[in-house]
Amino acid sequence: MKKKLTTQDIAAIAIGSALYAVFGYLTAGLSFLGVGFLPAVVIPAVFAAIFGPWVGGISGAIGIFIRDMLVHGNAPLSLVAGVPPNFILFFLIGYIYTKNINLKHVLTGITLATIGLLTTSIIIFPDMTTLNMVSNTTVIISLTILTTSLAAIAIVSIYWKEWQSYAIGTIIGQITGGLLLSITLWLVSPMFLSYFGTPVTAIMVLPLFIWTIITEIPFILIAGPPIIKIVQKSFPTLQHKNKN
Repeated sequence: MKKKLTTQDIAAIAIGSALYAVFGYLTAGLSFLGVGFLPAVVIPAVFAAIFGPWVGGISGAIGIFIRDMLVHGNAPLSLVAGVPPNFILFFLIGYIYTKNINLKHVLTGITLATIGLLTTSIIIFPDMTTLNMVSNTTVIISLTILTTSLAAIAIVSIYWKEWQSYAIGTIIGQITGGLLLSITLWLVSPMFLSYFGTPVTAIMVLPLFIWTIITEIPFILIAGPPIIKIVQKSFPTLQHKNKN
């Protein structure tokens, strides 16, 4: 895996970061405990697949930092809770996309993710509705989107085998980045009360994690492959993916 960035990589990072920041800012009005609604995640995911994990990771990290500066201007919070999860998420997508992932690996990952996410959701969401932290409608919508997203990943992997690595990269990257973001916000929120109002409690870690999953995976999975295809057909020299 290359580590030295080329001139093309640096240019791609600049473009990817700018696009992520701008489109991320446009949807900043909708958020959950300060974590924004980010359909723009598809942008660094596409850059990760086309240009590699370092371009994707760095684009995501810089882009989210710029977006956060435009939205709330809290640099320390963004550097601690925003930049690392974004770098890891898109780095993993780009890295795993270059690997030979077979259907068995994908379905195993989806099964484990489904069992883990749905089991914990079913356990914790009833307590949250009892405490009036979320509504029953929100729970139903969240579980529906979560289940549909995981099913979509399975369907993509079965019928479009060329996207198996991208699908499993999306799962692993999203789970890793989402958990890091949720746990970090719980740990650092007492230091940023002017932003959060009250500290994020441990019971909110899972809902935060579910929020990132249901608001990001659908866009990465559904919009990513066709965009990647279009870009690679338009610019054949970018088809540098070397699976091993």
